[in-house]
Amino acid sequence: MSRHVVVIGGGPAGTAAADAALRHGATVTLIDSNEALGGQYNRRVPAAYGVGQPLTIGHGYAAAARRARLLIEHPRCTYLPWAAVYQIERHLEGGCPAVRLLIGAEGDRREHRVVQGDALVIATGAYDRVCPFPGWDLPGVYTAGAAQTLAKTQRLLVGRSVLVSGTGPFLLPVAQSLADNGARVRAVLEANPGRAIVRRWTAEPWQLRHSAGKALELFEYVACGVRHRIPLRTAHAVVAVAGDGRAEEATVARLDADWTPIPGSHTTVPVDAVAVSHGFTPQHELAVAAGARLTADGFVLVDDEQRTSAEYVWAAGEITGIGGAQVAAVEGAVAGLAAAGATADRALRSRHRTAEQFVARLAAAHPIRPGVLSWSRPDTVVCRCEGTTRGELTSAWSGVAGDGYRAAKLATRAGLGPCQGRMCAANIEALRDRPYADTAVDKFSATTGLAAATPTWRPLAAPVRLRELAELDDAASPKPPAPGASAPSTPRQDKGQS
Repeated sequence: MSRHVVVIGGGPAGTAAADAALRHGATVTLIDSNEALGGQYNRRVPAAYGVGQPLTIGHGYAAAARRARLLIEHPRCTYLPWAAVYQIERHLEGGCPAVRLLIGAEGDRREHRVVQGDALVIATGAYDRVCPFPGWDLPGVYTAGAAQTLAKTQRLLVGRSVLVSGTGPFLLPVAQSLADNGARVRAVLEANPGRAIVRRWTAEPWQLRHSAGKALELFEYVACGVRHRIPLRTAHAVVAVAGDGRAEEATVARLDADWTPIPGSHTTVPVDAVAVSHGFTPQHELAVAAGARLTADGFVLVDDEQRTSAEYVWAAGEITGIGGAQVAAVEGAVAGLAAAGATADRALRSRHRTAEQFVARLAAAHPIRPGVLSWSRPDTVVCRCEGTTRGELTSAWSGVAGDGYRAAKLATRAGLGPCQGRMCAANIEALRDRPYADTAVDKFSATTGLAAATPTWRPLAAPVRLRELAELDDAASPKPPAPGASAPSTPRQDKGQS
């Protein structure tokens, strides 16, 4: 009896999970919020532009295109693009959680569907994290992911003179995408000390035996930096941006090992854009809704088969730890096989162990350090949606006792805006002046720096219009239609064949 595996996410992890499940004979429903498969790593110019042979920025496009065609054309795979999953519904009687989603481009009339399978794989990825500094809310300051997405999908530059700042290897491909499109990248600034990074990456090199592809990518990025004369400076960061209504100059400082700016090291660089990424925040809302537990650093906790603590639910990719596209694909393959009722062979298990070691090494080599809190001032905005400043949050935290996260949010409205804390929750929590009362970790993690925010389960994980809510049939339950019968159009339901 074949299983029906539901996969949420069309990036490297999600497509690898779907592919592995199909190869084991499962029926797959692949749900993706984007127009085309590939995720952030393999984004392309939109099909509506009518570009016959669009240029590609990055790696693995040919392999990703082949896998996408295989999945879309496979008779046992139902592919749902432009699908916003807004709810994961757990059932008291047990069984795999049901997935409620809306299909259609934003602005169009969207169709409700309910999908329930025998297993659920969540591969929703992560988004950039930015630690606040004066001027980070000015026009011209972008997350590194946004700068890369604009270059990949629109061939637009965020600026002509750009600084790339933050921590982690992701800064290098972002600089390449900007430079190859014509921007002058003034420098790539890595906040962590170079010696510490090298020490972490060169220790026990045999653990990286399956990561030759990463070494080749690194060589290409270095060659790009040499070709475009882009300086790479470690232990440096943009700590302030200023300008008349938009970014015009950035203040760069040399940092100590704790990320505290060294007095007298500040310099001003004229720029019209800054791309920033201080690591990533896992997009774990759906996993939390499904009942999955998280680690102290906010990632989804999984076992050797990528199984979460929630029954019938697996997770793969960046929501389980940041490691890049190749690591995500390996984790996705393991999760897809396990969800389909199979186990990985020896070669895949070996690559999986290497992937786990790579994730741990990346976290140890590029942590966020506590000194980042010294970059902001009392008038620095922390929650951009609501305009809440550090001073207002510090005052709110001092007025609450114990687990006061909710009280601090209600007092300042921080985290209650359209992004629902996705951009600011970790920064809000970092300002708490006492140990966490609601988690088992202190404010700063020994390996990854600032601890993640306490997750909050929300009934709706994606924006839903009131009209769309009114169209919901509250009495509908995700049961398979009778043989030969058509499922109702609202909400529609997909169920694998048994």
